[in-house]
Amino acid sequence: MAGNGTRTAGAGTHPEAACPISPVVNIVFSRWTTPVLWSLHTYGRQRFVELQRRIGGVTPKVLTQRLRQLERDGLVVRTYHPEVPPRVEYEISELGLSLAPLFAHLSEWATDNLGKVERARHIYDTDPAR
Repeated sequence: MAGNGTRTAGAGTHPEAACPISPVVNIVFSRWTTPVLWSLHTYGRQRFVELQRRIGGVTPKVLTQRLRQLERDGLVVRTYHPEVPPRVEYEISELGLSLAPLFAHLSEWATDNLGKVERARHIYDTDPAR
């Protein structure tokens, strides 16, 4: 809907036109992005192994891909230290930090509403009419 309450998206319109937050959802809420950004925001600068340990369940290959994409998107900063052995650290960027209020609102929503979602699922799943 446009700002005046009228519909602007018709058949054949790109999803981004129908829902202007779609690109943000695609960037921020892909499979491992949220845990990476949450960990970097909560614990600060981290090495790859620390980040992987904190997130859990992510393979090194997938974490590497996600970190590269986040760096490309400007949400994460990668710092290479030319030591022996080389050291690489990751931290959330200023742009990534600008997502903190969004995550805070989502966290609040989760606290307030996930129990309601679980109850609704239970009611739905146990409905004999389904």
